[in-house]
Amino acid sequence: MASGQSPEELFNRALELKDSEKRAAYLHEACAGDEELRAEVEALLRWDREAGGFMDVPDRDPNATREAPPIPDMTGTEIGRYKLLEKVGEGGMATVYMAEQRHPICRRVALKIIKLGMDTKQVIARFEAERQALALMDHPNIATVLDAGATETGRPYFVMELVRGLPITKFCDANNLTTRERLELFVSVCHAVQHAHQRGIIHRDIKPTNVLVTLHDGKPVPKVIDFGIAKALNQRLTEKTIFTRYSQMIGTPEYMSPEQAEMSGLDVDTRTDVFSLGVLLYELLTGTTPFDSEYLLSRGYGEMQRIIREEEPTRPSTKVSTLGEALTDVATHRRVAPEALRRLMRGDLDWIVMKTLEKDRTHRYETVHALAEDIERHQRNEPITASSPGTIYRLQKFLRRNRTKVVTWSAVAVIAVGLLLVPGAYIRFRTERIRGDHLRTIVLVEDLVTSGDYERALVEVKPVLSSRFVGPEAGLLNARILLELQNPDASVEQLYKLLNERSEIAANAHFLLARVYLESAARDPHLKDKAEVHLQHGQSRR
Repeated sequence: MASGQSPEELFNRALELKDSEKRAAYLHEACAGDEELRAEVEALLRWDREAGGFMDVPDRDPNATREAPPIPDMTGTEIGRYKLLEKVGEGGMATVYMAEQRHPICRRVALKIIKLGMDTKQVIARFEAERQALALMDHPNIATVLDAGATETGRPYFVMELVRGLPITKFCDANNLTTRERLELFVSVCHAVQHAHQRGIIHRDIKPTNVLVTLHDGKPVPKVIDFGIAKALNQRLTEKTIFTRYSQMIGTPEYMSPEQAEMSGLDVDTRTDVFSLGVLLYELLTGTTPFDSEYLLSRGYGEMQRIIREEEPTRPSTKVSTLGEALTDVATHRRVAPEALRRLMRGDLDWIVMKTLEKDRTHRYETVHALAEDIERHQRNEPITASSPGTIYRLQKFLRRNRTKVVTWSAVAVIAVGLLLVPGAYIRFRTERIRGDHLRTIVLVEDLVTSGDYERALVEVKPVLSSRFVGPEAGLLNARILLELQNPDASVEQLYKLLNERSEIAANAHFLLARVYLESAARDPHLKDKAEVHLQHGQSRR
């Protein structure tokens, strides 16, 4: 590295230079022609500007009146061994500062000062007890809580690792991450929360602003912040907190579990975090939460509680179909066509999300680890546990994992048999040439289908549909292409023509028909019976 300093060190120094020309001159000299280093520092500076307050805090005290005096800016003052450098967020509940720790080591930290008027002794006692448990956590995706105490005026504060990044939803949209990439990030968040659960720590307030994403060596790394703070502050949902501003609450309404909204003697457990993670996953997939915050707040306090406790959310695949004009933007941020976004969520992801959002917590995933495992199974095209899959579902997953192989095996089998039956060298030569051309066409079409170029695949497969060598294989491919192009009626017509072909072709035709009817069963439950019949026929013809 040209300067001998890390990007973080250069970033911290550049951040102190408010004048843009001085900052540019400093970076030019410090990076000494190392373009990669400078790009990394400038990326950190850009994220710092975009992230704004790296730890969102409310902008009004949920328990205070509108006449409550503003909290004075304490920038430049010292609290114990910390010097407050810059205020990065302020609200009625707390003010967050970027601070410099002077000893025993020098480093930048985030220092959060709790508002006046809270029971300082109880808050400090609760947080000190919580901090002892938090000290047991050591995970790369969890922001460390470093210290806690009180100012000279008696205001409680706590000190955390300084995390520079964007809320996970904003990061994913800003970088147009695909659904698969979003799921990979989400699994990392699950592992972090599971790590905390294994040490007896429940977050209680999982939401995008408490899951920040930064880059380490160009790789996105999520960091979960504010572990233990909700418990230390002992903040509860009240009518007063609802009707000031929802963002002031610990336990934001749209991410709240039913047991949090209940306000009964029922204590929260790790399944509360499972629920909130489910809402976060829902938002990562669809671009919106199951219940919009404005919708909840417009219903009033008691009705809002009832909705959280009783109303079933819409499945993600159904939700995206109701987004209207917003669907194009949501799909663009996931690098997929709008009409394909719903198909991505239908099935596994619908089931996984809906299991996390069960009102009765005994029906949710027992652990966050179980949730992460199901997502990883989905990523590998393996059966998940979120539904109650029978033979139909498992065979459907097998077909999806092995579509190309199934068709290829059938094509190879017919050619092998054909070679044994065709007499005569001349005829064999001519036949092999034609067969070779047709087989190459089949291989080309399979590649096009695998890459998702269905329109071209449809054009290429048509000339060999009547081939006496690969016609049945071409028919199977054609039916599958029509299905992917949302033309199930034409696909079904093609498949029924193949049911009297030899066993391999007929079996695959039955399996594809079962898939068609399964995917249409949501509109007509009777089609599930037809799917089971075709599945049985397919198994008998294998």
